[in-house]
Amino acid sequence: MRILLTGGLGNVGLSTLHALLPHGYFIRIFDLETRRNRRIIHQKLFRTNRDHIEIMWGNILDEKSVKKAVENIDIVLHIAAIIPPLSEINPGLARRVNVTGTKNLIQSLEQQANPAKFLLTSSIALYGDRRKNPLIRVGDSINPIPGDHYGQQKLEAETLVRDSTLQWTIFRLTMITNASKLELDPVMFEIPLNTHMEICQTEDVGFALANAVENTDIWGRIWNIGGGTNCRTTYRDFLRKMMNIFGIGKELPAKAFTEDPFCCGYIDDADQSNRFLHYQRHSLEDFYQIITKNRKTTRFFARLFQPIARAVILSRSPYYHQNSNQKHTKVKQP
Repeated sequence: MRILLTGGLGNVGLSTLHALLPHGYFIRIFDLETRRNRRIIHQKLFRTNRDHIEIMWGNILDEKSVKKAVENIDIVLHIAAIIPPLSEINPGLARRVNVTGTKNLIQSLEQQANPAKFLLTSSIALYGDRRKNPLIRVGDSINPIPGDHYGQQKLEAETLVRDSTLQWTIFRLTMITNASKLELDPVMFEIPLNTHMEICQTEDVGFALANAVENTDIWGRIWNIGGGTNCRTTYRDFLRKMMNIFGIGKELPAKAFTEDPFCCGYIDDADQSNRFLHYQRHSLEDFYQIITKNRKTTRFFARLFQPIARAVILSRSPYYHQNSNQKHTKVKQP
């Protein structure tokens, strides 16, 4: 089995690579030649598996590079994408990668006599804001949030795949977490506190993709990928737990967070994809335990300087000071 892994040096890509290697497949990684990616391929994982891994540098927007990448391949796992927040900061670039890049892959494959199967990783962003109706299933209406460039781009990419002549399948991924690299980022304030969440660890997503390679039952269908009922929470409860783990103390004030629509929810049919792909191995509690183990030192110092730590975090919120100023501004009577 010869596999093309686009975006193979990214978060989900590396998790998929780890899950694929024990099967003895030939894996061609197609990714950008950057300083970060150069550093990654010098790791022990790549040195000890050089007979099974081929690194092919290239840009998914370059048709010649794409045609070369798909040569003599049995299945394409198309993971490469520009995701939020960059997709919302630079939607033009994101659309070229997420839509045009997918189109280039499809067209190159369709020109072959025996084209490879095609698996696209998509997103539950297609279902839009589900705070009032958090249970998500594949048959639900598709309604990306207005202004959500990433959701709209993934919808366009899905349409290209479904309209192609290829043998295809689509995985709509829930919120993906990586416990080994989690940081408190300003993006945290862009999620409403009343959002329902079902996470899935990046390692489990990698298992789902790896187990799809030789599964004959998944093709021609769309699947939601989620961590399962043991991975569900609300964003408010998630943050409360994370603040404790990071040693920040009590939860952050609600006025620091947006109230705008946000795409997330509980994946009500993830048991169906898990029945075929057997990937749900980590719970939300497992995630918290890994974070706690990785943050022992920083937690001590955060507790020591707790007021300063809270102030630094709140300073990253674009809403906190704005809402505070509005509250304390007196309205002049005419």
